[in-house]
Amino acid sequence: MDRVIVVGAGLAGLQTVVALRGQGYTGALTLVGADPDPPYDRPPLSKALLMGEVDDTTLDADWDALEVTRLFRRRAAGLTAEGLLATDSGELAYDGLVLATGASPVRLPGAETAVTLRTHADALALRARLRPEARLVIVGAGWIGAEVATAAVRAGVRVTVVEALPTPLASALPASCGQRMLPWWSDVDLRLGDAVDAVEPDAVHLRDGERIPADTVLIAVGVRPETAWLAGSGVDLTLRGAVAVDSGLRTSLPGVLAVGDCAAWESARYRTRMHVEHWDNALHAPTTVAANLLGGDQCYDPVPYFWSEQWGRMVQYAGHHPAGERVVWRDGEDGRWAAFWLAGDRLVAALTVDRPRDLVQARHLMASARPVDDALLAEPGVPVKSAAA
Repeated sequence: MDRVIVVGAGLAGLQTVVALRGQGYTGALTLVGADPDPPYDRPPLSKALLMGEVDDTTLDADWDALEVTRLFRRRAAGLTAEGLLATDSGELAYDGLVLATGASPVRLPGAETAVTLRTHADALALRARLRPEARLVIVGAGWIGAEVATAAVRAGVRVTVVEALPTPLASALPASCGQRMLPWWSDVDLRLGDAVDAVEPDAVHLRDGERIPADTVLIAVGVRPETAWLAGSGVDLTLRGAVAVDSGLRTSLPGVLAVGDCAAWESARYRTRMHVEHWDNALHAPTTVAANLLGGDQCYDPVPYFWSEQWGRMVQYAGHHPAGERVVWRDGEDGRWAAFWLAGDRLVAALTVDRPRDLVQARHLMASARPVDDALLAEPGVPVKSAAA
């Protein structure tokens, strides 16, 4: 294999380049990215960068040692059967191709004046708007909505959050978890079960006719895989538009693999196709992609992990709770709690609030698939690892 192209210059793309060189690939290597900036870390965009604690989240990379041709501000436009990547600046030939194009924020129809948060430039522009007494309306009480609201309240902004579902984080977690989080939102005007009818430059209109004044409207209702450019390429996509890959992260086209937010893999662990749009996946999956692109046969089937800093709390999640049959609650002191989902006597997911040790130990139990004791999981003073039978 003489020519490898990695499409997408985020964390997953950079880690793929690093992994390829680390595993001995010496051929031509090209990194193509639509963003004008070098690869940067995204989690701080809605946390430390938005709060003004940092200004730059560029990822460290020894470009000279990597010997990679960097084509930033270059957008992928399609694939051909002849092994060509079409871009907005011409075609590039490849022998091996890795798709790491990530995802783009969902935009609401008619909300052209609203902003989204996905890029470094988005975060800096939004931070400039977070002035004391400014009026911010956030559409969506998911992970990004919660983190932005946290930063905005700290900056003295008057925040309204509109969420169509009945609890915060309802699209990601069961309602029982969102109900426990409701008291955290006391410093914002939280509108649950309300839908947005229209967005104007200075207001949001709800379906019930109410008009909420706004200096800034942030749309935070999720993302979609950045894969529309693959139409007609022969690469199979899921119903949500993610690249459908096997357990080795291979696509339906020979020599083409996919990784990160744009990919959904077959998981034997959870007996379903997994689509995980989080940092930990983008960090670790490229090791498998590189190995298999170079002729290996590795399987990627991790226990997914995610964290969020919101309202002065560290929220961590591991696993896949839809695979669970029941939930066990662990209630500690000072509002620190955890939820554990089990299938039979096996732990399949965990959510912890300010209990990082519980999360680490729960993740190890999930990886090992050891049986656990429900009663011990419920005891806040008992180490989670001690619940293993």
